[in-house]
Amino acid sequence: MTAAPKVADPKVVDPKAPVLRAPDYWDKACTELMKHDRIMRKLIPKYPKAEFLTTRGDPFQTLARAIVGQQISVKAAQSVWERTIALTKNFTAKAVLKLDPTALRAAGLSQRKVEYMQDLATHFESGGLSSAKWDLLDDDTVIAELTAIRGIGRWTAEMFLIFYLMRPNVLPLDDIGLIKGISLAYFSGEPVSRHEAKEVAANWAPWQTVATWYMWRSIDPIPVEY
Repeated sequence: MTAAPKVADPKVVDPKAPVLRAPDYWDKACTELMKHDRIMRKLIPKYPKAEFLTTRGDPFQTLARAIVGQQISVKAAQSVWERTIALTKNFTAKAVLKLDPTALRAAGLSQRKVEYMQDLATHFESGGLSSAKWDLLDDDTVIAELTAIRGIGRWTAEMFLIFYLMRPNVLPLDDIGLIKGISLAYFSGEPVSRHEAKEVAANWAPWQTVATWYMWRSIDPIPVEY
């Protein structure tokens, strides 16, 4: 079972902005990755220390944001997300259920994603998802619980593990950015199979989340937030 990580003091950029929290394992993970992996040894120092994984601590928004990001680029997802959260003062499950589905469609969500978003909101409002217990569950159990919800596949569940629960050893092999990063950094741009990616990532354990983060940074220096 993976214990919930402690968090470092919040990184506050703007007093009015939501509090961002970074995992306290970050520095240790970076040190060990650079010690054991030649690519990480070169890659990690390229990015400012401030650009680490952060969470806004809202499980519904984390999952909703991941649904928005399914099968589209980071840039497109950010644009749709900004229009979506602008539809209501407080983007909560209750608020989403009160929205007209046509408003969500107008924000850029497909009809299927609108249905997924509403189903997710229903689960939260009905008490079908209890964030109080997630810290007590291991990664695979959390994934199994979340993927039972319509519209949440393994990738979305893994984004939740990374961006909300901040688990240190998550490897989202279905993530296009991760595979592209591995291809460019380890295989000179040649196509990479899931098996090959997994072999590379075996060297990153128990800090696969952190290594994945730097693979993302290697192809897009601007961090994504969920």
